[in-house]
Amino acid sequence: MKAAIHPDYHYVVFNDLASGEKFLTRSTVTSEKTIEWTDGETYPVVDVEISSASHPFYTGKQRILDSAGRVEKFKNRYAKFGKKGE
Repeated sequence: MKAAIHPDYHYVVFNDLASGEKFLTRSTVTSEKTIEWTDGETYPVVDVEISSASHPFYTGKQRILDSAGRVEKFKNRYAKFGKKGE
């Protein structure tokens, strides 16, 4: 493995602006802003607009589209096309 080609991989706090949730994880992202975490250490903090704490897919607040109704509308609209003799 070559030396000095990998980015600095360190602890970072991600702050979800939509929900206020904060996550401590490791990343190569850097930031000038810092925050003191619950363990007493100071870490860089990166603000994100959406994360798993606020995304509708992960929170279960996702809208479910009526795809069956849309398919039926399509079939009814184009049922006459392709029929010979009309």
